[in-house]
Amino acid sequence: QVQLVESGGGSGQPGGSLRLSCLASGTIERMYSMAWYRQAAGKQREFVAVVQSVGTTNIADSVKGRFTISMDDTKNTGILQMNNLKPEDTAVYFCNTLIRPTSGTATSYWGQGTQVTVSS
Repeated sequence: QVQLVESGGGSGQPGGSLRLSCLASGTIERMYSMAWYRQAAGKQREFVAVVQSVGTTNIADSVKGRFTISMDDTKNTGILQMNNLKPEDTAVYFCNTLIRPTSGTATSYWGQGTQVTVSS
């Protein structure tokens, strides 16, 4: 089985930075991609960013120019670097990866979520 653990959430000030990490563990053959989603209170979960193992990225317009995403498929980790934070970035952030375990087919896995709160 595969487990995802996010870390790095917490409180930040407007204009500040936070760095979220996601570590996948378990019987992993290959990590194909890592994405981040967020869900603010009372709202639907929304896409933030995705990176493929070949390096291509896609960033939501709402965070473009402020957030960057990266992954290291040799370490099964991913990073969401959040700069110039805004109060509207406040949400629970979830990492999502497409992984092929050593036995089985490629499957999408979700982390448990980490709270990010931006306020002055």
